[in-house]
Amino acid sequence: MTAPMPPDVLVIAASNGENLKLAERFAAAARQAGHSADVLDLTAIDLPLFTPRSQATLTAPPALAALQAQLAAAPRWVICTPEYNGSIPPVLTSAIAWLSVQGDDFRALFNGRPVAIATHSGGGGHTVLTALRLQLAHLGAHVVGRQLVSNKLQPAKDDSIADLIQRLQHLHLTQP
Repeated sequence: MTAPMPPDVLVIAASNGENLKLAERFAAAARQAGHSADVLDLTAIDLPLFTPRSQATLTAPPALAALQAQLAAAPRWVICTPEYNGSIPPVLTSAIAWLSVQGDDFRALFNGRPVAIATHSGGGGHTVLTALRLQLAHLGAHVVGRQLVSNKLQPAKDDSIADLIQRLQHLHLTQP
């Protein structure tokens, strides 16, 4: 039996609410454009909160290797995340922290990776995307210039989602 092919686009949802719905829309748009796509719900993964103490006292959490392999296999990511208190939600911050302390190069998983970012937030949503863009750029990712901000009063438009998928497809994974 052969292993399934990794998707062209992995859409990561950092909530199980509106951003998971937004992630499903991104995956559908990627498929409609002829690309394979999967959705990864970070809230369904059993990762403990990252702290220096947990890193020192625990072996890597069992779910971490599978998460890392799934992320590494996909050449492009879309991250859909809500804004929590003006910043990145704990589920996403903790996952990035755990992933960045694996191996000798904390940037290895992110370096050269094309990433699009989007939010459906009760607040403005711009602050989380600014914080996420800074963090991803620090880790070496190639973040698409355009981003998507949506909320209850201004839902995401299908043509905006399709445009972000198209822009993401123009970027290619580069390894230093």
